[in-house]
Amino acid sequence: MGGHSVGGDSVARPVSLSRRRAITAGLLLGMALAAMEATVVGTAMPTIVATLGGLAHYSWVFSAYLLTSTASVPIWGRLSDLYGRRRMYLGGVAVFLLGSMLSGVATSMVALIAARALQGLGAGAVVPLSMTIVGELYALTERARTQALFSGVWGVASIAGPLAGGYITDALSWRWVFYLNLPFGLLAGIVILLAYPKAVRNKAVRVDWLGAALLFGSISALLIALGSDAGGAAWAFSAAAIALFVGFVRVERHTADPILPLDLLKHPLMARALVVVFLAGVALFGAIAFIPLFVQSVMGATATEAGQMLTPLFLGWVFMSVASARLTAKLGYRKLAVAGSVLMTVGYIGLVMVGADSPRSAVGLSGLILGAGMGLSMLSLLLAVQHGVPRSHLGLATSLSQFSRSIGAAVGIAAMGALMARQLAGLSLPGGAQALATSGAMLTGAVRLQFAAALHNVFIAGAVAAAASLVATSFLPPVDLSAGVGASTGERMLEAEMATLEPDDEPVSVSTG
Repeated sequence: MGGHSVGGDSVARPVSLSRRRAITAGLLLGMALAAMEATVVGTAMPTIVATLGGLAHYSWVFSAYLLTSTASVPIWGRLSDLYGRRRMYLGGVAVFLLGSMLSGVATSMVALIAARALQGLGAGAVVPLSMTIVGELYALTERARTQALFSGVWGVASIAGPLAGGYITDALSWRWVFYLNLPFGLLAGIVILLAYPKAVRNKAVRVDWLGAALLFGSISALLIALGSDAGGAAWAFSAAAIALFVGFVRVERHTADPILPLDLLKHPLMARALVVVFLAGVALFGAIAFIPLFVQSVMGATATEAGQMLTPLFLGWVFMSVASARLTAKLGYRKLAVAGSVLMTVGYIGLVMVGADSPRSAVGLSGLILGAGMGLSMLSLLLAVQHGVPRSHLGLATSLSQFSRSIGAAVGIAAMGALMARQLAGLSLPGGAQALATSGAMLTGAVRLQFAAALHNVFIAGAVAAAASLVATSFLPPVDLSAGVGASTGERMLEAEMATLEPDDEPVSVSTG
């Protein structure tokens, strides 16, 4: 097969079939690690808190990873245009593995949060650049089957993450949740290093460093403000977040090659859809972060059992993402977006009604309903956006959808974590560091009830976010989907949500003719 050119890069020499297969295997392994890392930590977190302390900073372990992985995606993309996919992909893997190693050896919650931020920085390169490399290696007619393979691996990794995290935590140690990334990540990097040819740069690309720094700074300041106690610090960081965001908007308006094009946000469909996606991200990832803590600390489950409680949520998400593609063509995207928001709200109401003595199956059922709603809503909105925006903006529209959901996740987890921390301020766990490390059954009496009350309010906050997304769906404009949606769009679009597409690349998963 001859070389391909994407975004200013061209492969220096033809890539044989065996070499392409080796590269694809390496990319699949790297993406599976990145997908699992977004969910695997949830079931280990109660044990990590028991070992390192720092319950007040619980949410930051998730938010730091989401923030850096999201904010760095466009930067990695620009740098890969400038310096080549191979070099930037390997750089991302190296940063991811360094963050994994530092997470495993962390001796304080602050050190763990910093290591997770570094890990997320590397993950921001691994998933999007994997799909960009696939676009270079495979012709349009070959790409559908390859992308379906990637989406399948992503779905399996997301489901397996909580289960693996719980089992590893119980059988070995929570530190091995991070250590196991090292051999598999090194293998993925070595395969790409040996198999993927060096690229020849034929187009200069400018990187909007100032815009990236202002965006990253504004979101970071917002998260810190959400996690601060009410007072001077919270107001100071809130003011800093606003000032940095205003500076970001001004810079983006006058930059020739902005990191986040603001003109696209003026499109009515784009602006309204992103609000729904943001609120859905708040709701979904809040459930992923706090369901394991509830099951383990209040219901007395082990880490493995807590991980099993997230399986129905991810199964519902993956299954309905695949099914919603055809449903969107038949019923229209607005009906599915409304139905998805309704299911998410119902799922959260179920979590709100779950008490300390409720059966664990009630948590699993609520998670299943919530995940199914997410699958319906996200895919239908993404399909509508890709059909409704100008053809030249398809890639950016997909990127912004993923970006908005991730920012919603980071903000939502930080806000819910702050809400929980304020209610648990000064709480000491009976049994010391082992109280949550083995089984939440050791939490009894007033302490257990205080945990239950705090997490009850967290779930109420998630229900409010889901209900707000339902209200926002009523403002979505109509979109003509008469062009149809391909039979395997669901599988490919599920993966496409996790990738950043080049602005000039038309997603093969959208049928336009």
